[in-house]
Amino acid sequence: MDRPALADFLRRRRELLRPENVGLGAGARRRTPGLRREEVAALAGMSVDYYTRLEQQRGPQPSEQMVAAITRALRCSLDERDHLFRLAGHNAPVRVHRSDHVDAAILRVLDRLEDTPAIVVSDLGETLVENRLGAALLGSTVGLTGNERYQPWRWFMTTTEPAKYAPEQHDRLARAQVAALRAAVGAAGPGDRRAAALVADLQAQSEPFRQLWALHEVASRWEDHKTFVHPELGRITVDCQVLHTSTQTQALLLFTAPVGSEDAQKLELLGVVGQQVFTR
Repeated sequence: MDRPALADFLRRRRELLRPENVGLGAGARRRTPGLRREEVAALAGMSVDYYTRLEQQRGPQPSEQMVAAITRALRCSLDERDHLFRLAGHNAPVRVHRSDHVDAAILRVLDRLEDTPAIVVSDLGETLVENRLGAALLGSTVGLTGNERYQPWRWFMTTTEPAKYAPEQHDRLARAQVAALRAAVGAAGPGDRRAAALVADLQAQSEPFRQLWALHEVASRWEDHKTFVHPELGRITVDCQVLHTSTQTQALLLFTAPVGSEDAQKLELLGVVGQQVFTR
């Protein structure tokens, strides 16, 4: 871990960003250029003290997961991401077909969606980044580890994930989860150990998953019509629009409702209600 170089890189990247680059309001006049440390910490999902210590060359070695969160917060390019990993004392992630590094073009779109719930997911169903309203609608799953980071796992192995959706849609959504997972596995090929391990674990532990997997249905994630069950606002029916990256390994999901409808009004209230917390 190169503490001086890491601290310098973090500070310079932070100073290059503007609030509007990451979907934040400009607010009051700023004494220093770029983002504040507390803003980067919030975007990365870490404490201000932890991030500050990294910039001051006093912090412990960040984990690979933490480094990945920082690269997303600082909107690093792939080359910058790899450099940051090496400065932190880790091997840079292999640039394979699937990447946890959020596509820069997708991220720019997400940063501009201040009044629309939106999330970026991988083809395995991992939420890579979300905006404030997306977390308020779905409950934040960014930062989960192990198999819990994947929506198919949470769907078949917890009661919390299905409870977010209207009961009459559960059968259809379960099949869609499995079909999308099979499409992701097929696109990546037999060498994708992450996808293979996820499927093997689900087959070993979930009979409903085994039954649906045996159907061999294949379908990528596209537009959909969903009804969520919010703990405070009740049922919210939305149109889910999907924007894929060129590799089909990441997708931006936007949740909207017809202007003036009751569902649209509930989406507006999400900003007041704040992020919901689900108990697993």
